[in-house]
Amino acid sequence: MRESWGSRFGFVMATAGFAVGLGNIWRFPYMVGENGGGAFLMVYIACAVLIGIPLFTAEISLGRKTQLTPIAGMARLTGSSTHPWNIVGWLGTIASVMILSYYTMILGWVVSYFIQIVTGRFSGIPTHEIQATFDTFVATPLPVLGYVSLVLVVIGVTVARGVQGGIERVAKIAMPLLFVMLLVLVGRSLSFPGAARGLTWYLKPDFSALTGQTVLAALGQAFFSIGIGMSAAFGLGSYLHRDKSDIPGNAAIVVACDTSVAFLAGLMIFPALFAFGLEPDSGPRLLFVTMTNLFDRMPAGQFFGAAFFFLLILAGLTSAMAQIEVLAATLLDTFRVTRKQGVAIVCTGLFLLAIPNVLSQGPWAHIQAFGKDIFVLVDTFSGNFLLVASGLALAAYTAFAWGWERFRDETNVGAGRLKVSPSWKPFIKYIIPIAVAVILLGGLGVF
Repeated sequence: MRESWGSRFGFVMATAGFAVGLGNIWRFPYMVGENGGGAFLMVYIACAVLIGIPLFTAEISLGRKTQLTPIAGMARLTGSSTHPWNIVGWLGTIASVMILSYYTMILGWVVSYFIQIVTGRFSGIPTHEIQATFDTFVATPLPVLGYVSLVLVVIGVTVARGVQGGIERVAKIAMPLLFVMLLVLVGRSLSFPGAARGLTWYLKPDFSALTGQTVLAALGQAFFSIGIGMSAAFGLGSYLHRDKSDIPGNAAIVVACDTSVAFLAGLMIFPALFAFGLEPDSGPRLLFVTMTNLFDRMPAGQFFGAAFFFLLILAGLTSAMAQIEVLAATLLDTFRVTRKQGVAIVCTGLFLLAIPNVLSQGPWAHIQAFGKDIFVLVDTFSGNFLLVASGLALAAYTAFAWGWERFRDETNVGAGRLKVSPSWKPFIKYIIPIAVAVILLGGLGVF
C-alpha cells in the first residue's frame, strides 16, 4: 500500500520545505543585489503569483492523479514507457539529480561555515583573509567531501524512516523554526542605525532601470526558487488522497511561504549591509564572504552569524530531503526495491556525482569546457537549460495534451475556496508556456 501524508499541515510544510532552500536565502538576495533592488523584487513577486502558482498546481495535480512518481506516473498517463510525453518525468528527474550533485556540496560549505562561526574562526580577521579562507577551504577536497557525506547521511537516515516518520516529521518542526529565526534576524537587521537606506533601496522600485534582462532574471529566479520542473512537486503530490486534498489552496500556500522567505531574506540582508557600508552587489560570494564580514562587524555577530548559517542548514536540508525522497520513491515505483535500498542507492550515487564538482574547485580546476569548470558547467546546464526545459515540457503537456478542461476538473476535486477558475485558462493555455519558453531561450543566450 502506498504511503500518504499524515495531515494537510505536514504536506504543506514538507512541500514548502522543498521549495524553500538555498535559492531563497542565498541566490535570491544576490540576484536582487545584481539587478537593482526594488524593481526586480516587484517583478519576481508577480512572476511567482501569476506563473508559479498555476504551474506548481499542475505539477502537484499530476502526482495526485497518477499516485506515482514522475517517470512511472507519466508512463501510466501516456500508456507507454516510450511515449514522447514521458519526457516530462525524465527531464525533471535528471535535472533534480544534477542539481543535487552540487547542491549537497554547497550545503557542505554551509555546515562548515556554521561550525567555523560558532568556534570564532572569523573573529577579527580582515575581509581579504575571509575571502582567502573561503578559497582555501573549497579547494581542499577531503574536508568538503567529509561534509558532503555528513549531509547525505543525515538526509538518508531521515528519508529512510518513511514519509510520515521522516520528511513530514522533520518539516513540521524545521519550517516553523526557520520562519521564527528568520523574523528574529530581520528584526535585528532593521534595528541598526542606517538600516533605512537599505530598506529603501530594497523596497522602492526604480522601474526606469528595468530592462528585458532584469525581467528575464526575475522570471528565472521565481522558477528556480519554487522548484518547478524538478519533479519533486509531482512526487510529493503522489502521496495525497484524491478526494481529501485541496491542491490549488495548498499550492498557493506553498508558493506564498516560498516567496515570503525570499522577501524576508532580503529584509534580513540589505538593511544590515547598508548600515555597515557593505556593497549589495557582490554576487554569489555574498553568502560566504560579505555576510561573514558583516557578522564580524556587528554587535553579537558571532551569535547572529551562527543563527544565520543554521537557518541556511535547515532550508538546505529540507529542500534536499524532499528531492531525495522523490528520487528514492522513483526507484521504488520503477524497480520495486525497498525504501532503504532506494535511499542507499540515491545517496551513494549523489556522493559519487558530487566528487567531480568538489574536485573542480581544487585539483581539477584546470578541467574546463566553454570557459567553465565542472561545477559551473553543471550548474549552468541544469539551471539554465535542463530545469527550464523540464518546466516547458510540463507546461506544454498541461496545455496541449492534458488540456484545460481535464486539468481544471481533476485539480478542483477536493478544492476549497481557491479553485481553478476560467481566469486561469489564458495562463495555462498561453501565457505560461510562452513565458517558460522565453526563460529557456534566454538561458540559451538567444537574447
